[in-house]
Amino acid sequence: MPIKWSAVKVNEAMDMVEEFVDQAAEPLEQAKLVAQEARKIKNLPEYLGQRVYRIIDQLNRMEYIKEAIEAVRKDIPDRAIEAERERAKHGATAALM
Repeated sequence: MPIKWSAVKVNEAMDMVEEFVDQAAEPLEQAKLVAQEARKIKNLPEYLGQRVYRIIDQLNRMEYIKEAIEAVRKDIPDRAIEAERERAKHGATAALM
C-alpha cells in the first residue's frame, strides 16, 4: 500500500534538522565547558551549583536529539524514498478507473 505522505520531504527535513543541530554542536559544547567551570567557582552556594549542573545535564542531551533524528529516518518505510523518487522521475500517471 503506497504511503500518502512524502517520504522524500520527511527525509529532506531530517537532513536540514541534522545540519542545524551540527551547526549548534560546537557552541553548545563551549557553553557546557563554561558551565562546568562555573561550578568550580569558589564558595558557590550549593543551590546555584545544582542549577548550573542542570544546565550541564541539558547540554549533555544533545545526543538524544541526534538519536531522535535517526529514529525518524528509521521509521520511513523501506524503499519509500527510492520509490517516490522513481515515480517523480517518470511523472505522475492518472489512475485507470
